[in-house]
Amino acid sequence: MDATTSLADKLASKTASSNSLDSSSKSSSLGSKHGAENGILRDTPFAYLEGEEDQDQKNDVTYVCPYRGPVFGALTITNYRLYFRSLPLRDQEPPVVVDVPLGVIARVEKIGGATSRGENSYGIEIFCKDMRNLRFAHKQQNHSRRTVFEKLQANAFPLSYSGKLFAFAHAAAAQPPAAIAAVSAGWDGWAVYEPLAELRRLGVPNDMWRATKLNESYGICDSYPAVWAVPKAASDDFLRRVAQFRSRCRLPVLSWMNPRTQATITRCSQPLVGVSGKRNADDETYLSYIMEANAQSDKLTIMDARPSANAIANKAKGGGYESEDAYKNVEINFLDIHNIHVMRESLRKVKEACYPTTDDSKWQTAIDSTLWLKHIRCILAGAVRIVDKVETMSTSVVVHCSDGWDRTAQLTALSMLLLDPHYRTVRGFEVLIEKEWLSFGHKFQQRIGHGDNKHSDADRSPVFLQFIDSVWQVSQQFVNAFEFNEHFLITIADHLYSCRFGTFLCNTEAERVAEDLKHKTISLWTHINSSLDQYLNPLFPSFTHGPEPVLRPIASVRAVRLWKGLYCRWNPGLCAPQHGCQRTRELLSKQDQLFKHVNELRLKLNNRSNNMQTTTRLASPMH
Repeated sequence: MDATTSLADKLASKTASSNSLDSSSKSSSLGSKHGAENGILRDTPFAYLEGEEDQDQKNDVTYVCPYRGPVFGALTITNYRLYFRSLPLRDQEPPVVVDVPLGVIARVEKIGGATSRGENSYGIEIFCKDMRNLRFAHKQQNHSRRTVFEKLQANAFPLSYSGKLFAFAHAAAAQPPAAIAAVSAGWDGWAVYEPLAELRRLGVPNDMWRATKLNESYGICDSYPAVWAVPKAASDDFLRRVAQFRSRCRLPVLSWMNPRTQATITRCSQPLVGVSGKRNADDETYLSYIMEANAQSDKLTIMDARPSANAIANKAKGGGYESEDAYKNVEINFLDIHNIHVMRESLRKVKEACYPTTDDSKWQTAIDSTLWLKHIRCILAGAVRIVDKVETMSTSVVVHCSDGWDRTAQLTALSMLLLDPHYRTVRGFEVLIEKEWLSFGHKFQQRIGHGDNKHSDADRSPVFLQFIDSVWQVSQQFVNAFEFNEHFLITIADHLYSCRFGTFLCNTEAERVAEDLKHKTISLWTHINSSLDQYLNPLFPSFTHGPEPVLRPIASVRAVRLWKGLYCRWNPGLCAPQHGCQRTRELLSKQDQLFKHVNELRLKLNNRSNNMQTTTRLASPMH
């Protein structure tokens, strides 16, 4: 099947699914659009996506809602979602709807046994990656729980049962005509990022930097992209030697260049100095090449994302950090961002504080004790320090953590967002994620656990979610600096888990090429770019003056706040149902009307001015 074949997804459902409280809520971005308007018509209350097939259906299930209490209704399980709809007891009573993509499920557990006697004590509890827990009660006598449990296990965790993720079935069932239309309209998400084109936008190649396809077969570094930008002074053989002294062979490679000063941001992993403090002449020379490529400064700054104690401890494992004695004209800064295990535990505490119940008298204390906002502040502060070095001091910066695919990506992507207005547009932000997160090998498969039932895997961590949260924090301080809105960020966060699209599958670019995701799955960006109006920020000054070139957010405790629109959206006591998409459309429509009116007035003014000039010439005496 051609890559474009799968783009028909844009005709399938796009907007918000109902949350677990109200079928009219639009706080999630995962469900179907307007009933059966664009989906596949079947005898169910939702529109099926292409490739979505029934797996099980039960008509006598009770959803134990933590806010409304038990509600009786029908449960449908497909190969993509779990869908529950209550049977209203009174006329005009809105049904309670739960619509959850199976990719969002972290684990499924049986509750109660044959001897359970309490009301609703026998059933299934579902723990989700998006802050929810769901509980369904079954009747013991009809044994409905067993088949529901088995179908959930097989379809929520297909990789643990020799199956395939839904993204492949979804793309295989897509309609070719829509795919062709998507490509012609510029919606094809797989074409959003082209490495050489992005490098040309940054001014590479130039006198000091070159592009290379040395890693085209992923033989030098299997977690790096095929295309790199490196100092022109470094030969391919030299690069091979440098790679051997960096963890996972992740040598310093260009992420961004200031077109005005030539100051750069490069990214890599830790050097393999070990306890004995080994040195490597090639690595030291290579960093000097990066410094010398910037004529504005005779220094190079290394931003090590880790706490200094962690960096020192890594020496015992063969890693470590650059010594200022060995690397001349280099200064090193530690940014105190903790590791993936600390972040996973922090998010678990946020979930406990937000769902299902909260204590108003201890709310702020509970949030503070999670340390989540402190971690977000550290990421923001680190990015601001990078911006200050690159923009104010015109100094090139090298960023790394341990392996260079978690905290490093947070810092490079966020600092690039602050420095370059292009990345604050919808397309630019898509490029930023494709480049800094996907092509440079953030391990999405391991960090999220797509289709995998190992819910306690130590490799899971909300690293990318923290980046999205950090972007939201900046957008709240600079409300007109971003072309996209909050719904855009929530949509990305939701589909990080959904497994409906191929964008966040696999760990590396090499794996995505081997899996042929470009031809066998649909890109999330196709879905978004085909309906841009709901993701646009009406305050973005696209028709007036350009956005601020550089953003410097306040990275302090008083400025960072909990993103209730994401973390608290399932709790009605903390976050009321949002209708931001509709409000955005109304504002954009009003904006269009105002600009049309302004253009009409300008046209009338120009016509009047031209008429007056003509009248003046006709009235002038002849000479």
